[in-house]
Amino acid sequence: MDRREFVKDMAMVAITVLSSPLMALADAQSNNRNSIMKKIMIIDGGPRKNMNTAQMLQKIAEGARSVGDNIEAKIVRLYDLDYKGCMSCMACKIKGKASNVCKFKDALTPILDEIAQADGLVLGSPIYFGDVTGQMRTFLERLAFPWLSYNDYSMTAPKKMPVVLVETMNGTPERNNSKGYGSMEYCISTALGQPERLIAYNTYQVKDYSRFELAGFSEEEKRQYRDAHWEQDLQKAFDTGKRMAEQIN
Repeated sequence: MDRREFVKDMAMVAITVLSSPLMALADAQSNNRNSIMKKIMIIDGGPRKNMNTAQMLQKIAEGARSVGDNIEAKIVRLYDLDYKGCMSCMACKIKGKASNVCKFKDALTPILDEIAQADGLVLGSPIYFGDVTGQMRTFLERLAFPWLSYNDYSMTAPKKMPVVLVETMNGTPERNNSKGYGSMEYCISTALGQPERLIAYNTYQVKDYSRFELAGFSEEEKRQYRDAHWEQDLQKAFDTGKRMAEQIN
């Protein structure tokens, strides 16, 4: 071996020795980033545990979890909690102690604290009389009022995050009276970011129409619509959850 070949071989050895720890460090840093837990809070504003809204939100959770073990998708059912709407106590507006998280203490308090630290938020509700349920509206009062500054009327949440608004309804795309999340959607958009909307139309109201006074609906037509669209709606929900998780991961 001449001198030039010897120097070349030694240089290759040095590169290998030096690069191995650096590559190992880069791999460790990448793995560490991927292992950091990310949390998506999923708020179910519907009263029924196994019907349309609940199923859509469950699919969103499944889609989010499919991205990796570091994604936590937590579903909270508002109808299981004992809480009130905004109490107008103004505790979130006290000078020197202003807070963008509600200070009133009840069963909703830990949920609002979790949302303040979360990486994504999903809100789901059936549409009743054109609006979200009373429980969802009550929850939104507690969520959004602390964001509002009466000094300059800005809306500031603890952190920005992706948001999905889910609606399930009896109405069709061509005929419905839904106002969705109404004025609260503006608050959400301003404080957290522009939300994605996911809507399931013409959903089943009950499993057996013959037991109820629902003559204004054709069960056969409802079934046909469901057979043609429901699995697609669930797949869209799964894809939405997966997309949100990939965005925050």
